[in-house]
Amino acid sequence: MPVPHTHPVPAAEEYRDLRAKLGHKRIGIVGCGGLGSNAAWMLVRSGIGSLVLADHDLVEESNLDRQFFFRDQIGLPKTEALATNLTRIDPAVRLELFQAHIDEQNFAEIFSGIDLLIEAVDSAHDKAMLVAVSSELLPGVPIVSASGLAGYGSTNDIITRHLMGNLWMVGDLVSEVSAEHPLFASRVCVAAGHEAHMAIRILLGYPEA
Repeated sequence: MPVPHTHPVPAAEEYRDLRAKLGHKRIGIVGCGGLGSNAAWMLVRSGIGSLVLADHDLVEESNLDRQFFFRDQIGLPKTEALATNLTRIDPAVRLELFQAHIDEQNFAEIFSGIDLLIEAVDSAHDKAMLVAVSSELLPGVPIVSASGLAGYGSTNDIITRHLMGNLWMVGDLVSEVSAEHPLFASRVCVAAGHEAHMAIRILLGYPEA
C-alpha cells in the first residue's frame, strides 16, 4: 500500500516558489569529501543559491570511489575542484572557497552569516569541535552533522535524528571507518542525501527529522 505524503506534492508554481526561497539561502559545508562533495551537488540541484566550502585537502585517486571528483582533478584543492563541478550544474550558484583547516580561530570569520552548517569532516574530534564552536559563535544556526556511515550494512540503518536544540545527526551512530567497515559510495551518498535533505527541510520550515 502506498505511503501517503506527509506534505502534498507541490504544483509547478509552488515548486518554483520553494526553489526561489532556497535560492536566497547560504549554507556552509565543512569538509568536501564523501559527505560534503555529494551533499553540495544535491543542494545546488535543489536550488540553494550560495555555498561556503571549506576543506584543506587535495583530490587524491583514492577519493574517486565515493567523492564528487574526476580523474583529471587529482592534485587540485578539493574546494577548487568541487566549485568547477558545481558550476557545471548551475553557473549562477554563488560559491565562497576556503582551502583551510577550520578551527576555533577561523570559524566565525569564514561562516558568519550562513543560514545553516553542514558538518562533513572525518575525525570525531573535529566533529565535536565544530558542533561546539558553531553553537557558541553562531547561536541559532542549525547544524546538520553525521556519524556512522561506513561499511556494507543496510542503508535503512542510516537515519536522521534531531538530537537537541539546533543539532541534527545523520547516520547509524556506530559504523565508524575500519578494516571491517570500509567506505562505499552507496552508503556514503545515502548519508550525504540525508544531510542535504534535512538542510532543505529545515530551511523550508520543516525541522522534524
